[in-house]
Amino acid sequence: MTAIVLGSDTPIGLAVIRELGAHGVQVHAVSRTGASIGGASRFAHAEHMRPDGPIADWLPELIATSGARALLAISETDLIELAALPDVIGGCRILTPRAEPLAKVLDKSVTLALGRSIGIDVSAGWQPIEGEDFGLRARTTIYPVVLKWADPPAVIPILETHGIAFLKAEFVMDAAALTQALGRYAGIARWPLVQDYCPGLGIGQMITMAKGVAVMRFQHRRLHEWPPEGGVSTLCEGVPLHEHATQMQKSEALLRMIGWEGPAMVEYRHDPVTGRYWLMEVNGRLWGSLPLASASGATFAWEQYRREILGQADLSASPRSGLRARYMIPETRRLARVLFQRSAIADPLFRVRPWRDLFDYAAGFLRPGTRYYVWRLDDPGPLWRDVSNIVRKLWRRVRG
Repeated sequence: MTAIVLGSDTPIGLAVIRELGAHGVQVHAVSRTGASIGGASRFAHAEHMRPDGPIADWLPELIATSGARALLAISETDLIELAALPDVIGGCRILTPRAEPLAKVLDKSVTLALGRSIGIDVSAGWQPIEGEDFGLRARTTIYPVVLKWADPPAVIPILETHGIAFLKAEFVMDAAALTQALGRYAGIARWPLVQDYCPGLGIGQMITMAKGVAVMRFQHRRLHEWPPEGGVSTLCEGVPLHEHATQMQKSEALLRMIGWEGPAMVEYRHDPVTGRYWLMEVNGRLWGSLPLASASGATFAWEQYRREILGQADLSASPRSGLRARYMIPETRRLARVLFQRSAIADPLFRVRPWRDLFDYAAGFLRPGTRYYVWRLDDPGPLWRDVSNIVRKLWRRVRG
């Protein structure tokens, strides 16, 4: 059993490598540096530096030399390239989404429209278009609002070309600020979605679909994110499947409507006070909190491999709930911002609890149910590689 993992530089790729390697798969880790955290894992059979150029130019040779039967990839840009290639190359199954369903989940406006059509609540808002009176819309909008791009992979290269920073989420408090923010993009004639602010915590429902049927489920709540107002999950907790059960059924229905096969995460904002859920997006790739799912027994990468490559169709064991997972570097940055840079937190309704957060940060090291995105006692190599990479970066910065 052999597989290629494209994107071993991140904790997501590391989790995939650990899952597959623990089940006897010889994993070839492909990274951009040749010194990735995934490549340092004892579960990685070999590490390869990613060649320059399009994937189609070098992937067939890597498949031939490695003898891989499957390929898994992490980043959305890689998924887009792979979706244009055949689903089998040199006897290797490309276990990534195909073009049509991938396009539906990458475009948030399409995802939200499909969710709305089956009765899922979505954040109210509007998509600015060229020629529209932004000033009038801004004066009649209820604040705060959040600006998010409908299709980040498509717009990021355009923004870079024009020297405009990509903002994953921008909080806006009044009409003047909204008009100014939208004016930033007049030169490219493309604008982010303007969405109503949704209170509550992030809920992620993770599902593997096989021929329209959900064959693996796991869910978690986001306790902390970096940046604090919303972004990468830095502390998350597994939630029992009997909670949010009705919403899980809606998530499965949405994935069926999209025509999704394989793993995906349907993300919501959930307000425990009102009980409402708002659909945020469908994450059509293996997601940042995958280390928590893996530690809890929901091994999504292995599930896909054993079904697609080994033909094992039996149901997996139910995952454990209640574990927590921490992504320590961004979690530490989050704490520093809460303690020392509160004015930099963009979310106007973010609840600042500096001493409580400091206590929780320290107590987390003593909590028996805590796991880590990178550190594992039986696989310490990735942490030492991560520390080494950080030290090298700091040294280069000091030397100018």
